[in-house]
Amino acid sequence: MSSAPSSTSFYMHAFILLVLWCGLLVTSVVGRNNETDRLALLAFKAKITDDPLQVMSSWNDSINFCQWQGVTCGRRHQRVIVLDLRTSKLVGFISPHVGNLSFLKNLTLSNNSFHNEIPSEIDSLRRLQILSLYNNTLGGKIPRNLSRCTNLKFIYFGRNLLDGEIPATLGTLSKLQFISFENNNLTGSIPPSFGNFSSLEVFAIAYNNLGGSIPTSFGQLTKLTFFGVGSNRLSGRIPPSIFNLSSLNTFDVGVNQIQGHLPSDIGITLPNIEEFSISFSQFTGPIPISISNASNLNLLELAYNKLRGRVPSLEKLYRVSFFVMAFNELGNGGANDLSFLCSLTNSTYLTILEIDYNNFGGELPKCIANFSTTLNILGLSNNNIFGNIPIGIENLTNLVLLDMGNNKLSGHIPFEIGKLRKLQYLDLFANNFYGNIPSSIGNLINY
Repeated sequence: MSSAPSSTSFYMHAFILLVLWCGLLVTSVVGRNNETDRLALLAFKAKITDDPLQVMSSWNDSINFCQWQGVTCGRRHQRVIVLDLRTSKLVGFISPHVGNLSFLKNLTLSNNSFHNEIPSEIDSLRRLQILSLYNNTLGGKIPRNLSRCTNLKFIYFGRNLLDGEIPATLGTLSKLQFISFENNNLTGSIPPSFGNFSSLEVFAIAYNNLGGSIPTSFGQLTKLTFFGVGSNRLSGRIPPSIFNLSSLNTFDVGVNQIQGHLPSDIGITLPNIEEFSISFSQFTGPIPISISNASNLNLLELAYNKLRGRVPSLEKLYRVSFFVMAFNELGNGGANDLSFLCSLTNSTYLTILEIDYNNFGGELPKCIANFSTTLNILGLSNNNIFGNIPIGIENLTNLVLLDMGNNKLSGHIPFEIGKLRKLQYLDLFANNFYGNIPSSIGNLINY
């Protein structure tokens, strides 16, 4: 019994020493990891060759690295979780040591002048969720091993000089919500595995050199809101299931070699569509009557195809601002070809209307004088339109371009055209007008 207090005291001292030792060990490990982050940041700074805004002037030992500009640390471990240096006019390489920032969740270097290649060491950033390198001059290929960053949600590589193929390995990044590769020099095709991204909302790959067809698997992307694949070398047909993605608000496949018809129920299956472009493609058939049901449309671009038939009423397109269907085979030269124009008087945001180079006939409707005063461009040239220029054309006070050339218009050129003081381009060539050119046109100081 007399030895019990001594034994208890021994174990108590031993426990206290163990706690102190563990604390020192944890402090040592955390400190060493913090030092790893600090050295990685300094290595990153060393690759910056120009910093005109002196953004990195705070990156020195006078303050803790967690207080350096663009650096954010987590509260618990004081490790770097965000490196955000967007729009800082930085010039240089991205140091491979950035891969040592093992707690990093957000790497944003957009709107700078980083060049050379994307370092493959980024694959070590297993916690990374946002990788934004938009608008730099980065070259080389997209790293295949980026697929190891399994928590990635946003990849933003647009407006660079990247080449080569889009790695199919990226198809394993199941959490991706945002993919932007537009404005690069990418070749190859769109990996079908990308259709497995159940959370994908934005897919932007326009302005590359991608070929092949649009994978059928993309019809499974039920959360997709933005589908931009324009200005590539894509061919084939649009998978019908894509037109059933009711979440879509932007659909751009223009400037490709895509063929096919527009589905008859497109205005019903795409109720949220705001921008729809198939320009410079090879679509045939009519403009679906249901298009008027897409009342959220503000851009409808159908130019340079082989669309035929009568243009339906567009009376429900209240928000449409940009409507271009020039260079098609629309209209049949009949008296009612242009009746759809009157339905656009409901479009109070209308800014651009171009129906040039079609087969439209009939008399020019008087209702065009009732278009919204927001209208800047009105293109009607190279059709078979006849009749007089309607009285009231001067109400379109913001017109900058008025092109009615190569038609069968007749009568006098209205004196009131001279009241369109913002007009810079006026083409009435090759019609059947008679009389003198109104002197009021000489008042168009911008003409």
